[in-house]
Amino acid sequence: MAAYPTLAVLGAGSWGTALAALASRNGVPTRLWGRDASALAAMADARENQRYLPDIQLPVELQYQSDLAAAVRGAGIVLLVVPSHAFASMLDEIAPMLDPGTSIAWATKGFEPGTGRFLHELVAEKLPGRAAAVVTGPSFAKEVALGLPSAVTVHSDDDAFAHQLALMLHAPNFRAYSGSDVLGAELGGAMKNVLAVATGVADGMNLGLNARAGLITRGMNEMLRLGVALGARPETLMGLSGLGDLVLTCTGDLSRNRRLGLALGRGIAIDEAVRQIGQVVESVVTADEVARLAAKHGLDLPISNGVRAVLHGEVTPVEGLKALMAREQKPEYPQGLFGPF
Repeated sequence: MAAYPTLAVLGAGSWGTALAALASRNGVPTRLWGRDASALAAMADARENQRYLPDIQLPVELQYQSDLAAAVRGAGIVLLVVPSHAFASMLDEIAPMLDPGTSIAWATKGFEPGTGRFLHELVAEKLPGRAAAVVTGPSFAKEVALGLPSAVTVHSDDDAFAHQLALMLHAPNFRAYSGSDVLGAELGGAMKNVLAVATGVADGMNLGLNARAGLITRGMNEMLRLGVALGARPETLMGLSGLGDLVLTCTGDLSRNRRLGLALGRGIAIDEAVRQIGQVVESVVTADEVARLAAKHGLDLPISNGVRAVLHGEVTPVEGLKALMAREQKPEYPQGLFGPF
């Protein structure tokens, strides 16, 4: 087997650390970079990310690098795992540092705030001509770091690169599939965060399992209709990056977005709920971008729009629920799977 290229993982939060540890255990030469040099030094000493993944041992082979230029120098693949609001600036920062043959991947989920642009569009604009791929799917960082069974998918316009990166991540307890629908994979990974708030709100209000199942199913319909309007493949959204991630995020309490919804459903103010979670909650920004894309394509997405209204304080969770339930009776699929509600 040919030697793996060096992998530089940018972002030492829970997901970046988990992916770096996974690759390192797979025999991939891996460097983990973060902006907090003291935190990285503590991780190296303790072999543990005490803030984000406490009590989980990291592999001895994993390297830690607080100098960004040194982290990406000579790397065959750079994997960005930073919040979506920092994604564009991170690309700008590394652009002059990259070797000519370095490929780019990202495990960030979301859109560019303020424009609704997909992250692959930013990569194509700022780092043109490089092989690029997105890593996404139903995967809580803690469970991946613990070695529990998980599955993701790697999508790229370059089939060889998607296959290479999937092989580097693939392990006995971690299945990595590959595909070529980057837009669809990104949409599923972003939009599920908005829908997870809805199910969290319902569960916070003790509305029952029937309500949760209904919200997941109708939320999936919204994801499919927006995806088809944007040119995504339905099978991508019915796979790991769409349905898989949606079910996990809507039902698992490790999800920050679900926990935000739970807090809102229990009457906690949004600022306090985000403070209690203590990490970036992507749905707060993503809800605006989903609404922007839906309006552009003339789509009515009542669950997503209701979440946006709740997050902006335009309606209370109770008022949002009443608005959803007050919609008139109609066939489930009046114009086929991708017709209007």
